[in-house]
Amino acid sequence: MCANALDQLRSICLALPEATEGEGVGRPTFRVRDKIFAMQHPVDGRPSMWCKAPRGSQEVLIATDSERFFVPPYVGHHGWIGIWLDMELDWSFVVDLIEDSYRMTAPKRLIQTID
Repeated sequence: MCANALDQLRSICLALPEATEGEGVGRPTFRVRDKIFAMQHPVDGRPSMWCKAPRGSQEVLIATDSERFFVPPYVGHHGWIGIWLDMELDWSFVVDLIEDSYRMTAPKRLIQTID
């Protein structure tokens, strides 16, 4: 994976209130109050980012752009979305995805600080 993509992902995630970086299965995970809201994880040798998505978003994103989005293993059945990091990305959209995931994970008090 391009180090720049991981650096960008790290920058987005760690800018959120009380977000921390940890490790899961040897890969970076991003957490709030020890709950994961985003992670970088390879799939079939390709770098990707996984995050929670609002109900129905996973299906819409994959139907709209199946080259860029996918159902990640292990957590996909819970509605998480995967996005490939080895292609041109709209980082403002990635920010939106990560912020949505953070809002689904963080306590209400923390969410109020970014609203």
